[in-house]
Amino acid sequence: MSAAPRPRSTLRRRLTLLLAAASAVLGVVVVVAGLVFARQVELQRVVTEVYFDAISDADTAYVQLVDAETAVRGFALTGDEVTLEPYERATTSEQDFQVLAERLEAADADADLVSYARAAADAATTWRAQFADPLVAQVRADGTTSVAPEDIEAGRVLFDEARAPIESYLAQLRADRLAAMEELQRWTALSATIVALLVVAAAAAGITLWLALRRWVLAPVAELGGASRAVARGDLSHVVDVDGPGELRALAGDVEHMRRTLVDQLDALRVSRAQVEAAHDRLAEQAEELRRSNRDLEQFAYVASHDLQEPLRKVASFTQLLQKRYGGQLDERADQYIDFAVDGAKRMQRLIQDLLGFSRVGRVGGEVVDVDLGAALDRAVDQLGARIEETGAVVTHDPLPTVRGEEALLVQLFQNLVGNAVKFRHPDRAPHVHVGARRVDEGWEVDCRDNGIGIDPQYAERVFVIFQRLHPKDLYEGTGIGLALCKKIVEFHGGRIWIPETDGEGTTVRLLLPVPDDDRPDAGGTEQ
Repeated sequence: MSAAPRPRSTLRRRLTLLLAAASAVLGVVVVVAGLVFARQVELQRVVTEVYFDAISDADTAYVQLVDAETAVRGFALTGDEVTLEPYERATTSEQDFQVLAERLEAADADADLVSYARAAADAATTWRAQFADPLVAQVRADGTTSVAPEDIEAGRVLFDEARAPIESYLAQLRADRLAAMEELQRWTALSATIVALLVVAAAAAGITLWLALRRWVLAPVAELGGASRAVARGDLSHVVDVDGPGELRALAGDVEHMRRTLVDQLDALRVSRAQVEAAHDRLAEQAEELRRSNRDLEQFAYVASHDLQEPLRKVASFTQLLQKRYGGQLDERADQYIDFAVDGAKRMQRLIQDLLGFSRVGRVGGEVVDVDLGAALDRAVDQLGARIEETGAVVTHDPLPTVRGEEALLVQLFQNLVGNAVKFRHPDRAPHVHVGARRVDEGWEVDCRDNGIGIDPQYAERVFVIFQRLHPKDLYEGTGIGLALCKKIVEFHGGRIWIPETDGEGTTVRLLLPVPDDDRPDAGGTEQ
């Protein structure tokens, strides 16, 4: 079943539209706020710098002009140069009305205000040019007697005419400054309103975003989580269906697909479990039947070995008595027949004993413990002491590890391997058997190498088959069970045994034994 198709109204599209709208609104408010704040700053500059400086300078110039007029009249009466100092100071002052008018023009002030300033400057210039300067020059040249009272009165009238445009200029300055202050107040109030709008817009955007996330994300996720938990608790019949943005609907479709898959798999699992239980019941019945069969086979093997060995012992005993009593009294052929009978009975006894031992491997054994392979090899060499001494064999080994297994079986394994090496020795040299071990990924690899007659590689697998012999029984004694027994012992311990290609003389039998949990090789190399 495929997942539900992704709806067109996705969470990304919704959030993009919402954030774009909020950004547009906030952007417009921020732009308007920037313009308002810029205008407010400009008005503050005009009020606090332009108008304030203009009024201060105009008042100072007006005061200096009044002082200059008083100083001129006093100089005309007294002729004292000291009284003329305010006039001289006003003439050189930077607060001259002409300079103030030029400053207003440079500051791009209102044209009407500039015209008032020009009129004030012209009036002050006219008073100086037409009265003050000529009067001062006349007094300095002709003295105070040359000035008539009518001249003083004419100067006063001319100063009153100059004072009118100056006062109009000052009044206009104050009126413009008042208008600018009123405008500044309006823009300040508008700025406060803009700030409030920004706060409200930010709060509205946050609330809108929260409501949108709650409706588009939190609520659908909570619904999806509840449905998923219901399914996780085992209610597989609970349909997972979420109404929300496209991504969450697609996720819900995937979860629903998973739920249906689990339902289908659970149904298949129930059918499979029923089949497994039926197979388990059949296996249990077969295992019980196999246990009964094994018990019967063990009993049969014991009875067969006992019942077979008893008549064999009698046959061997009586044939040996015949050989002892009548040996040499009968003809040569009769003695040969008796020898055949004795040898056959003995070989049958050994064969029955070997078969009984082969059948007991893995079924009648001891406890699985940590076995020192070096010590197991030493015990095997001790049990083969007579044959080793008789043949002059030398058995050596490298440090051997400790493995998990049945000690008696591992001793029997080395006894068969060393015994085979001694038995199949080369007639031209004394037997030499060496056992070594090395650690590999799968476990411990143990090599038992001799300098005997060797084994043809084509028979490397055949020698591990029971009753398989490569040499006549009159040349090498044995029942053909030794290496088959070794293979069964190694496989019982979870390993494997084989004959690799051997460089040089002799044969190498290699076996792989699994590694124990705590592998601490502590055996030392010795020579027997």
